[in-house]
Amino acid sequence: MRKKLSTRPSLCVNCRICEMGCSFNKTGTFNPVKARIWTHRNYKGVDMPMICRHCASPPCEKACPVGAISRDNESGMVRISLEDCIGCYECVKVCPFSAIRVDPEGQVFKCDLCGGDPECVKWCPTGAIKYVDVGAIGTLSATDRA
Repeated sequence: MRKKLSTRPSLCVNCRICEMGCSFNKTGTFNPVKARIWTHRNYKGVDMPMICRHCASPPCEKACPVGAISRDNESGMVRISLEDCIGCYECVKVCPFSAIRVDPEGQVFKCDLCGGDPECVKWCPTGAIKYVDVGAIGTLSATDRA
């Protein structure tokens, strides 16, 4: 069963607790700069968790000149191989969701779904982030789908 993160902007209060849980899980520190998820207030004033969508046809994968980004067909997860990455940042430029970021040391990083058990979902106090079966995403209202 394929699962994806799904956001409900109407429930996001921009508390950034998801960022804290993510950064702590990945780095052992509470540092939003190192989080694989981040919150953003859009032009309409709506707070939104910004996440990697693990696209069916990832633009980041197509833009990578060395093949360091690949999609796992079984899980649907899009991964970056840091061993193969040359730091050109083409993936950062083409991601339509600004989900690929660069850490203070210059290394690219993005959500890896915490290996199938996303911390951001556990830490979100309002339920604005869910980890759902891909088929369930279509049942969300248009305003709560991301």
